[in-house]
Amino acid sequence: MSRVAKNPIAVPAGVHIAIEGRLFRVKGPKGELEHQVHRWVDVSQENGELRLTPNKERKDAWALAGTTRAVLQNMVTGVGQGFERKLQLVGVGYRAQAQGNNLNLTLGFSFPLDYPVPQGVTIETPTQTEIQIKGANKQQVGQVAANIRRLRPLEPYKGKGVRYTDERVVLKEAKKK
Repeated sequence: MSRVAKNPIAVPAGVHIAIEGRLFRVKGPKGELEHQVHRWVDVSQENGELRLTPNKERKDAWALAGTTRAVLQNMVTGVGQGFERKLQLVGVGYRAQAQGNNLNLTLGFSFPLDYPVPQGVTIETPTQTEIQIKGANKQQVGQVAANIRRLRPLEPYKGKGVRYTDERVVLKEAKKK
């Protein structure tokens, strides 16, 4: 039995939920998301809370109910408050600039990089070395941050590259004579 699936999801004010068969839709001030719920999981709404229960008494049905609960909780949080990831550029001459639907990056290559911003995500650059990625879909925000980070991963000796602001970097010691 999943402990996660037993916890109800509190629906905050301003977030509207529609359950149409197996399709779960949630709408709020930050956007609108939908998810197709697995046939082994039942979703019910009562007293401003969502409850998930498996409709089969199987171990994997409980696990699926717990996973679905986590996904739906992230959707409710995303349309209500939104999600944010912050990246930091470390290196001489490394710069970022948001222009419309593109993120222009200078990461030490002989050419500038243009990263197209997907729909549903906004990218801001408060300074030339900081990138803020915001959106309602937690998975999409994390994937965009990982894609940008992959353009110039951290170098292990000096720590240059694109990193998360809360990332702890352990540098390797240089070779000694």
